[in-house]
Amino acid sequence: MAETLTRRSPLQDFASRFVATPAAARIAEEPFVTMVDLWMEPAGAGQAAVAGVLGADCSVIWFGPQESLVTSTVRAGEELEAALREAVAEHGGAAVDVSAQRTTLRLTGARARDVLAKGCSLDLHPVAFGPGSSAQTMLGHAAVVLVPLADDGTDFRILVRASFASYLAEWLLDATLEYR
Repeated sequence: MAETLTRRSPLQDFASRFVATPAAARIAEEPFVTMVDLWMEPAGAGQAAVAGVLGADCSVIWFGPQESLVTSTVRAGEELEAALREAVAEHGGAAVDVSAQRTTLRLTGARARDVLAKGCSLDLHPVAFGPGSSAQTMLGHAAVVLVPLADDGTDFRILVRASFASYLAEWLLDATLEYR
């Protein structure tokens, strides 16, 4: 008898605790987001090739001069990786599916920025860190990728390595206590 693999989020046991967080600082997991590391020369011909692959279902987070992270909640990792690899291979680029490496949290509400400020040294004011920005930073003692989604600082996406996910979830739950 063959065994069937079941996908398991590193934070699936936190769902009921996240639902109980206050509206002013609501935590939710966005499990199974597709993530593909993309390496290529940003000003090269590969840029146009990648643009042809990306659609409204993809977000690109810039990590450095030649590295970006492409995310999607619609496309499967293998599909997106193959399309990106095909687009950049002839231009000296590479694409690797790293979807299982991280999970994604969403922090929303009027106090979202205040919660993050408890453990993050970035200037989180929307004027300095608004939509279209991203940063690799520390939150508590976990390395994260922080992405602001709202103009008013009330919505953030937090990408954290699976091995640090439960630590960060506990840290965020504790940081929201005062807003209940």
